[in-house]
Amino acid sequence: MLRQLRETLQGQATVAAEYAAFYAGILLLALISLLWAPCAAACYWLLPPGLGQRFGRFVIMGIFRFYLGALAAMGACRFDLRELDSLRGGPPLVLAANHPGLLDALLVLSRLPGAACVMKAEVADNPFLGAAARLARYIRNDTLTGLIRSAVQELRHGGQLLVFPEGTRTTRCPVNAFKGGVGLIAKRAGVPVQTLFIETDSPFLGKGWPFFRKPDMPVCYRVRLGRRFDPPDSDRGFMAELAQYYEAELSCPEMEPLRPGTAG
Repeated sequence: MLRQLRETLQGQATVAAEYAAFYAGILLLALISLLWAPCAAACYWLLPPGLGQRFGRFVIMGIFRFYLGALAAMGACRFDLRELDSLRGGPPLVLAANHPGLLDALLVLSRLPGAACVMKAEVADNPFLGAAARLARYIRNDTLTGLIRSAVQELRHGGQLLVFPEGTRTTRCPVNAFKGGVGLIAKRAGVPVQTLFIETDSPFLGKGWPFFRKPDMPVCYRVRLGRRFDPPDSDRGFMAELAQYYEAELSCPEMEPLRPGTAG
């Protein structure tokens, strides 16, 4: 009986620790964003555009890397993002990734300070994220024409561009239908498309997941590099080929487990 009671108490303590780690992670990101927002707003007006962009993106990389490291240290998550390091400082690329959850952009940008991100207008207008996004000169998707023009300009200036061809978080396995634009951007800029596969063992923060619902922990994430496509000749034909490639690569639902303490 004492053994059963001890096991029950240990189980309850584990659950309590997981809840503490979960909510501590949410509060940590909110606090960091709140502290950085006024600084980013001031830097937007004080720094020259080029310097402000580089500084803003470097700070965002540092914030995201610190946040993911804290999640790993608390035992909430495990990460394997090492393959992204080979892209840092590399040539201009369109980085096309699948989109299983809300942390996807954080995973990529925590490793690539030179990358720009296409953001929904409501995210760019968010009081916590908007100032930092403006300083980093991330691209808004207010209009398709403006998005493509800004994206091509970013790539022609030597940058890398993170896009999610699904347009929203994945709702059907393995990926949603792809929306156009990725091929057109790559074609006009004359740059390759580097595919990224974001894998996770949990539906945490996927489409329809309640934000304050605790997942089973630790949640594991891996980002791996896929095929690099040459600049396409046709947007429509390229998007069909790209979608087929993602469906084939992500058709297996199983993810290899990550070892405890993984934060790289």
